[in-house]
Amino acid sequence: MGNYRDLEAWRVSRALANATYRLTEAFPATERYGLAAQMRRAGVSIMSNIAEGAGRGSDAQFVQLVRIARGSLRELESQRLLAEDLGLVGQPALKEIDDLLLQQSRLLHALLRWLTHAKEA
Repeated sequence: MGNYRDLEAWRVSRALANATYRLTEAFPATERYGLAAQMRRAGVSIMSNIAEGAGRGSDAQFVQLVRIARGSLRELESQRLLAEDLGLVGQPALKEIDDLLLQQSRLLHALLRWLTHAKEA
């Protein structure tokens, strides 16, 4: 597959993981091992699965790991909504992560389409 660092989907996932860490720093200490930790794990999972998939050597394995990354993205989106519902973070702080979540969703969709069409060709 080449170097995972060359993939736009991985670069955005890295930015998303960093944004998730910054966002959760503002959470109260009572959430350190709760929602903050869950969100951080989901953010790291996205970038990790893209990197692992790129290194596996087969399109089928890469597709599977990108699908797992997409699942982690949905998990992070849901947790972000819960954080807002609970009043842990306000709208201004959510703009960056919301933009990255949308961008990441589009990139994972495009990557999956590319991988599955490349497999068919």
